[in-house]
Amino acid sequence: MLNQQTTLERPTPARQPVRPTPPVASKAFHSSIELMGAPMPFGRNAEIYGENEPAEYVYKVLNGTVRTYKVLNDGRRQIGAFYLAGDVFGLEIGEEHTFSAEAITDCKILVIKRSALIGLATRDNDVARQLWAMTAAELQRAQDHIMLLIKTAQERVAGFLLEMAKRSAAAAEVDLPMSRQDIADYLGLTIETVSRTLTQLEKGAAIAVPSSRRIVLRNRAALTRLNA
Repeated sequence: MLNQQTTLERPTPARQPVRPTPPVASKAFHSSIELMGAPMPFGRNAEIYGENEPAEYVYKVLNGTVRTYKVLNDGRRQIGAFYLAGDVFGLEIGEEHTFSAEAITDCKILVIKRSALIGLATRDNDVARQLWAMTAAELQRAQDHIMLLIKTAQERVAGFLLEMAKRSAAAAEVDLPMSRQDIADYLGLTIETVSRTLTQLEKGAAIAVPSSRRIVLRNRAALTRLNA
């Protein structure tokens, strides 16, 4: 009888929910760094940090949008990433920033001392795990961006719109805080090519462009096929 009861009771732990754990840890992580950080305002186009400057701080976007970029030897600008409200940026493997960072719009940025964050991670396994997860996500984002840059213009623009839609609260619409020039510099295209490609996608009924900063995804399946 004891054996039968034991057999029946064994599956019970497996039924306990385990998925909520990562979000709880993530909230704890963000709460921790918000207590450690100081909010600072940055005006439109203001530099947050420069390439090759000491990476003494880590940053979280409280509101607004940020771009990171490099100026190439021939004077062209290559944007590495866009960061929206809630995103953490400025994570570096080395001691210096590999990109510059600027506010695209008026922003409020939480500035956290890097050494304090690393110190907290050495004492708190949840913080260390979340810090590692964010670093891995940054690496994945960089790899995805590299793959995007070898595609055709239509594929790049479609991929960009899907990426922004994924990060937007309204999945069927994309409000773009960045300019066409920013998009071009992110995708490695000219501004004329970006504008022409958006027009082509609109004529093909894949998107609608009510304004220069608002895109409606009318046929997500078509955009996904282009991005495949």
